[in-house]
Amino acid sequence: MIEVSQLTFSYNLRPVLDGVELTVGRGEFVGLLGPNGSGKTTLLRLLSRVLRPKSGRVCIEGRDLAHMPQAEIARIVAVVPQETALVFPFTVAEVVLMGRSPHLGLLAFEREKDVEIARQAMAQTDTLSFADRYLHELSGGEKQGVIIARALAQEPKILLLDEPTAFLDIKHQISVYELLVRLNRECGLTILAVSHDLNLAAQYCQRLVLLKQGKVFAGGPPAQVVTAENIRQVYEAEVTVEKNPRTGAPWIMPLGLAQRERSATSNERTR
Repeated sequence: MIEVSQLTFSYNLRPVLDGVELTVGRGEFVGLLGPNGSGKTTLLRLLSRVLRPKSGRVCIEGRDLAHMPQAEIARIVAVVPQETALVFPFTVAEVVLMGRSPHLGLLAFEREKDVEIARQAMAQTDTLSFADRYLHELSGGEKQGVIIARALAQEPKILLLDEPTAFLDIKHQISVYELLVRLNRECGLTILAVSHDLNLAAQYCQRLVLLKQGKVFAGGPPAQVVTAENIRQVYEAEVTVEKNPRTGAPWIMPLGLAQRERSATSNERTR
């Protein structure tokens, strides 16, 4: 579905991605992890052709993104950015209907079909009940549901999300990931989501890709990627990783200074 080959990108002379290789299969739910500055957001922008690579290739359904019209890309790939800024006061229904733009002509008006597709997208994301409210009146969790609904209104095959749970409380974080799992399973949507919350990503994603300094450091099932050694090398953080007794997913717990000191003392005594 998504094939990335030897992808390299720089901002001016500062390299951000270096020879990235990545494959996301049809119907997969993949989490993209890595510390700040590792290239996660840049990679998403390259996958939607907001940016163009210095070298390498991005293919969607076997076609080179570089040779596809932007409107056609938008009918296949939808993006949920980390932040959405709308200058004018739009209602929820109006914002979601914007997702139909790739399917309309330059000056075409929305058809009854487009309105119905937008309504279905709101129903899928539990935002239909406040369709007439203004976006700026909503809570962070409600607003994120609307932005995901707008992406669904594009009728994409691939959904790219940049930190979809940033700034949300734990209730809405879980709600967003539960929604993504449902869309993946019931609609067959291929999903690639950037996340800074390793525990949530390990819990909900089928596969994880870990970036370090613009390169793929590790990739595979969560249990193979989320290890104490990988986190130490990539994030320079000391943690312990256990198996969640209820779900079986890896669960990260930070080792505070006191714990590290006790561990070091214990190791000294056993020598």
